[in-house]
Amino acid sequence: MADHLDLHTVGDLLHHYPRRYAERGELTRLSDLPLDEHVTVVAQVADARVHTFNGGRGRRLEVTITDGSGRLQLVFFGKGVHKPRTELQPGTRAMFAGKVSVFNRKRQLAHPEFKALGAGSGTEAVEAFANQLLPLYPACKQMESWQIQQAVDTVLGPAGHEESALAGLIDPLPESLREGRGLATLPEALRKVHRPGTKADIATARDRLKWDEAFVLQVALARRRQADAQLPAAPRKPAPDGLLTAFDARLPFTLTEGQRKVSEEIFADLATDHPMHRLLQGEVGSGKTMVALRAMLGVVDAGGQAAMLAPTEVLAQQHHRSITEMMGKLAEGGMLGGAEQGTKVVLLTGSMGAAARRQALLDLVTGEAGIVIGTHALIEDKVQFHDLGLVVVDEQHRFGVEQRDALRSKGKQPPHLLVMTATPIPRTVAMTVFGDLETSVLDQLPSGRSPIASHVVPAKDKPHFLTRAWERVREEVAAGHQGYVVCPRIGDEEDESKAAKEKSAEDEAEKRPPLAVVDVAEQLVKGPLSDLRVEVLHGRMQPEAKDEVMRRFAAGEVDVLVATTVIEVGVNVPNATAMVIMDADRFGVSQLHQLRGRVGRGSAAGLCLLVTDMPEGSPARSRLGAVAATLDGFELSRIDLEQRREGDVLGQAQSGVRSSLRVLAVIDDEEVIAAAREEAAAIVAADPELAGYPQLRTALDALLDKERAEFLDKG
Repeated sequence: MADHLDLHTVGDLLHHYPRRYAERGELTRLSDLPLDEHVTVVAQVADARVHTFNGGRGRRLEVTITDGSGRLQLVFFGKGVHKPRTELQPGTRAMFAGKVSVFNRKRQLAHPEFKALGAGSGTEAVEAFANQLLPLYPACKQMESWQIQQAVDTVLGPAGHEESALAGLIDPLPESLREGRGLATLPEALRKVHRPGTKADIATARDRLKWDEAFVLQVALARRRQADAQLPAAPRKPAPDGLLTAFDARLPFTLTEGQRKVSEEIFADLATDHPMHRLLQGEVGSGKTMVALRAMLGVVDAGGQAAMLAPTEVLAQQHHRSITEMMGKLAEGGMLGGAEQGTKVVLLTGSMGAAARRQALLDLVTGEAGIVIGTHALIEDKVQFHDLGLVVVDEQHRFGVEQRDALRSKGKQPPHLLVMTATPIPRTVAMTVFGDLETSVLDQLPSGRSPIASHVVPAKDKPHFLTRAWERVREEVAAGHQGYVVCPRIGDEEDESKAAKEKSAEDEAEKRPPLAVVDVAEQLVKGPLSDLRVEVLHGRMQPEAKDEVMRRFAAGEVDVLVATTVIEVGVNVPNATAMVIMDADRFGVSQLHQLRGRVGRGSAAGLCLLVTDMPEGSPARSRLGAVAATLDGFELSRIDLEQRREGDVLGQAQSGVRSSLRVLAVIDDEEVIAAAREEAAAIVAADPELAGYPQLRTALDALLDKERAEFLDKG
């Protein structure tokens, strides 16, 4: 149990809650049995026979039951034959519960549970059996759900005496909070979650247990915020007529209302003497980089340095390029022809040559470079700063708390921190995963961005829709624009053989591997886009070849680019207006939304066509329908979360969060999380050391130990 399910103590076992509850079901007439559902029937045994097969080695018991409305067959195999064979004699009246399946065009129950009804069994006994809720636990091959239930029963003791068995439990909720919120006591909640009499019992138990999880987690985050607020930091106020003023004067456009508002929040934080911790959310193209750059320039103005951390080298190079372009001569501080208020902007990545790297490190330690842009290479011990004042992290979810702390230790005093993400994060997730950060949202797209129309193209149901999709691409090109065709796979030999080996049952069902760039491009050149200039782009091409294709596409020398998701990050071609995503059902909701953000970046409207073979009514189709129906990234990330559950989305952004959530669903329990956050903040503000809450401290230590253990495992 310890190895496979991570259950080591009685407490672990009691907090291993049922995943769901099987109802033996309302009593169903045999003539009305629905397929694939759990049912309970009361009927009489008409006939029972044992058949042998495999030369007498295998045995199968077939029992026919009848309730006057119809007949049904029950089957038992192997060792499971003995008990029913003795107890289910013809004429016996019993209750049977199980899942209805079909074999040889007849409905049957395989290995149903059953309970013989004695002559005196009245309707009460029948009702009580039929309506009992059976807890089903998250289990594994080595430990079946019913074995876990037996273990829980042993701990809880006989019915009616559970409270005494649960008396010594650690209860993290302060009494006043529990009573104020009208929540059940912990022993009552555990009794009801493991042995519910009614569905209302389950609801009562879950309401209480959700609070435990939300509250302990929010106390941990509130204490982290409290500790951060105690840290000293150098206030960074930009000089009145310095670098920032010069930069703003250079801008060919005005900032949006949203950019101005968020900038004010950031500059207010930077002016205080404890470190800023802010999360900046904004869609692709909402101008986050501009806001971050202005904050960096403000810090340089105040005599400090700023570092921007990107998840990949490609993105680091791209940020470096776009920032030096935006700054112009201001990025050439100390160089001939550079502006006098300027500063040096350096790039630092793992693949740089030794000489360039040495120069970059020198510029940082002397303070010559005010701004550095780089990858995780920035966190290495060798990197020293003259006076690090601000750290900007791009795409937080690939970046854990530990790395933030490592970079933070580079400053003489803890630097201010700004975290940017283009993945819209629902408020609840922000409160749970980034609960130690204040949040700012850029929800306005800069002027000049156009709307994007999205449609689902059901290629299998309606092939003529796909024909029309290619016509639309041609129309866009004829109007002087360009287009993307995105495929899930590259498709070369090595790829094929691997795909063939890894065929899962799902692939078998779908009967074909995902469409590949190489194949689709060939078909388009020979067929529907034969007279257009079509090029391919994917991750296995040489970097120079990739850059060359991208350069030609940006210059308008290529009409249609057939690519993998390499275009997802940071390719900015305002003239590209059409995107066709092949096998769109193979991509996640947020990924489709990110891809779609690549068109409609100029003054002409964008078009995104989601091509799929999935049948109408399938979950995949409804997911695509949701993407087509809204351009609101927050709404889509909500749908994405609901479908994938929290774990994948939270990833390891905060070590340990995922493993500690059992009943709390980050999306559905927004109110609980928000309320728990308020209560936690109040308690931590009044008693930062939690001296008055010994049981809460114990629960918190257990959660943090688990986080720390996971962090050490990862490290």
